[in-house]
Amino acid sequence: MFHPVPDVLAYLGGRWRVRRTVRDLGTGQTGEFDGSCEFRGQGLGGALLHTEEGHFTWAGVTRPAYRGHRFEPVGDGTSEVRFTDGRPFHHLDLRTGRWTAHHPCAADAYRGEFTVHGQDRWQVVWRVTGPHKDLLMITVHDRL
Repeated sequence: MFHPVPDVLAYLGGRWRVRRTVRDLGTGQTGEFDGSCEFRGQGLGGALLHTEEGHFTWAGVTRPAYRGHRFEPVGDGTSEVRFTDGRPFHHLDLRTGRWTAHHPCAADAYRGEFTVHGQDRWQVVWRVTGPHKDLLMITVHDRL
């Protein structure tokens, strides 16, 4: 069962624990990210800045990792997600508690399935296919 979210930005605001498993389906290698993220107001029309940081382990090597996005309100409880440099990433609509997003990246294709499991837990599964990548990434967010 999915948890409907009438306003994605109101739901996401705050801090979350982030655990991600990355599996290269071509090689069978698996990596793990463990960290946290924060969605905080940026003061520009109600947008949220998403910052994520933690440690990523791949092939036995652990390194610091971070990334960020900008979530811009659309006005109907949904959001446009952009990279921090302003490039478009995907639309996000969690009003039914689930959403499928698509993003072309050069010759590769990203397909993300977002599911909300409650007030304090949501997940995204990205499947990346193409000539350069064959990945499955599963990320679980738990509110801190």
